[in-house]
Amino acid sequence: MRTDADLVAIAAELYSSPLAEFTAIRNTRARATEDAALAADIRALRKPSVAAWVVNVFARERAAQLEEALALAADLREAQADLDARALARLGRDRRALTARLAAAAADLASARGERVTASTRDAVQQTISAAFFDPDAAAAVASGRLVRELEPAGTFADVMDTIVGGGAPSAPEVPSPPADEVAARRERKNAERALHEAEQARDRLSRERADAARTATSAKTGVTDLASRETELERELAQVRRDLGRAQSAARSAEDALDAAADRLADAERSVTDAERALNALDES
Repeated sequence: MRTDADLVAIAAELYSSPLAEFTAIRNTRARATEDAALAADIRALRKPSVAAWVVNVFARERAAQLEEALALAADLREAQADLDARALARLGRDRRALTARLAAAAADLASARGERVTASTRDAVQQTISAAFFDPDAAAAVASGRLVRELEPAGTFADVMDTIVGGGAPSAPEVPSPPADEVAARRERKNAERALHEAEQARDRLSRERADAARTATSAKTGVTDLASRETELERELAQVRRDLGRAQSAARSAEDALDAAADRLADAERSVTDAERALNALDES
C-alpha cells in the first residue's frame, strides 16, 4: 500500500540523480512501480532547475555542512526576534561568509558530477541557501533535497511549498540542539553582550554630555577672561577720567577766582569813572 514516505524517498533520489537523465530515470521508475497512484505521482515530479539540482545534491551529500548552516539560521532568526543588534551584525557576517562557502562547495560538487555551473547559477545557489537563513520554510525546503526551483532570500514560502518541493511539502529540518550547558553559556553571553551594549551606550551618552559641559565651561572661562580684561581697561579709563576731572575742576576754580578778581577790578574802574564824571560836572557848573 502506498504511503507519502514512498513518494518522498523516491523523489529524494530522483532530485539528486544526474540532471540530464532526470526525465528518463523518473519515467523508468514510474513504469516499475506497481501502485498506479504512486506511479502517477512519480510522473508528475517536475525536473529541477540547475541551481535547485545543485542544492539538492549538496543537501544529500553534504548534510553535516548544511546542518551547520541551518543551526546558524536558527541563531540568526532568534537574534532578529530579540532585536539583538550586536548579535545580528556578527551573525550577518557569519551568514554571508558561510553561504558563500557553501555555494562554492555545492558548485564544486556539481562540477565533479559533470554539470556545468555558471556564475549566475552559483549566485542562484547562494541566494537559495541564504533564503534558509531568513525563513524556516525555506530551510525545510533546502534540507529536503527535493527543490524544484531556486529560492529568493526575501520570499515567503509557507503557501507555495508544494510548488517548490517535489514529492510533497517537507517537514521542518532537525537542527541539532546544543547541550544544556551550552544553552546556558549562550544565554549568559547574550546577557553579557546586552549589558555591555547598554553600558557602552551610557558611556557614550555621558561622554557627549561631558563634551557639551566642557564646551560650556570653556565658553564661560573665555567670557570671564574677556570681561576681566574689559574691567581692567575700564578701570584705567576711569582713573584717567578722574585725573582729567581733577584738573578740570582745578582749572574751573582758577577761572572762577580770575572772574571774581576781574569783577572787583571792573567795579573799581566803574567807581573811578563815576567819580571822574562828578568832578567834571562840578567844574562845568562853576
